[in-house]
Amino acid sequence: MSETWNKRTTAVHGGTARSGWGEVSEGIFLTQGFVYDSAEAAEARFIEAGPDEFIYARYGNPTVAMFERRMAMLEGAEDGFATASGMAAVSGALTSMLRAGDHVVAAKALFGSCLYVLEEVLTRFGVEVTFVDGTDLEAWRAAIRPSTKCVFFETIANPTLEVVDIEAVAELAHDAGALVVIDNVFATPVYSRALEQGADLVVYSATKHIDGQGRTLGGIILGSKEFIRKTVEPYMKHTGGSMSPFTAWVMLKGLETMELRVRAQTASALALTDALQGHEKLTRVAYPGHASHPQHALTQRLMGAGGTVIALDLSTQAEAFRFLNALQIVLISNNLGDAKSIITHPATTTHQRLSAEQRETLGIGPGLVRFSVGIEDTGDLIADVMQALDAV
Repeated sequence: MSETWNKRTTAVHGGTARSGWGEVSEGIFLTQGFVYDSAEAAEARFIEAGPDEFIYARYGNPTVAMFERRMAMLEGAEDGFATASGMAAVSGALTSMLRAGDHVVAAKALFGSCLYVLEEVLTRFGVEVTFVDGTDLEAWRAAIRPSTKCVFFETIANPTLEVVDIEAVAELAHDAGALVVIDNVFATPVYSRALEQGADLVVYSATKHIDGQGRTLGGIILGSKEFIRKTVEPYMKHTGGSMSPFTAWVMLKGLETMELRVRAQTASALALTDALQGHEKLTRVAYPGHASHPQHALTQRLMGAGGTVIALDLSTQAEAFRFLNALQIVLISNNLGDAKSIITHPATTTHQRLSAEQRETLGIGPGLVRFSVGIEDTGDLIADVMQALDAV
């Protein structure tokens, strides 16, 4: 039956495993260990645990397994491994497969912590990393070579909202025998078709739209069963980046309302973009779901919608700060994908570690703000943004 369900139904019911009590809400198994009927049973489980057999919470847990199964079903993946945070998913996916001498090609427009993993962590251990303009297919073609182990990019770049052509980059990577690893946060599981478009691994920060209510950190790596269980799982369970059972339960609850929230946020993001077109205080309004975005057609082909985040450019940092400080509904914070609208000044927060030259190359100017649209009334959000722009 689950094979015919749409995403909205899968997000509510997929992968549910009930105990003998028949609970409606998924059970939280807050236990770090499990009991065996005999010494022989313990020995057998350590040799090979069955799909519903568990050893230790760092290796797996019934509540975490439900979240992994539900996410795999939503994404169209064979399997998944839930992690302690979104960055644990990014670093785990990459580090589990790479070793000294391997080569990675990555889009240069990335979240600051992703850049740190690629520039500082992987290179420290002998992995060579080449950065390219993610929107330039010829740059990808020139950078990928026989020793390239994987390519890595964000479907929609944080915070500049450039869109990478998954299908075209995947074809180039696969021709060279490289795997395609995608950070899919801005696309969200609601709009994602990344695996069918050529991705081999998809990672999410579940902290964002999956929880979507600012409560817990979490992440997940999704892909083939062989890769998840033979490459990712051994690395993650021994290095300690696994998701807690309580977090998995919170994420399961978040999934129940995710599609309703994300679609409402997307509708508001489009309406806000429409309302802000040509505003005299803004030098640019970028939203991939709007016809004004240079990659609007690609966005529609890949995802069918532009997601929940808008980028606004003011002339200076001082103007950006006056704008942020004048907002009454929208919160100044550094998360995104939340039910509450959140605004961020990347140059002084999420990307402040980068040099001024790097930020300029990436298009992160002093006046750029990232606006994650929440589920508040659209009219109220537009009014709040307009009065804050009047204060600039």
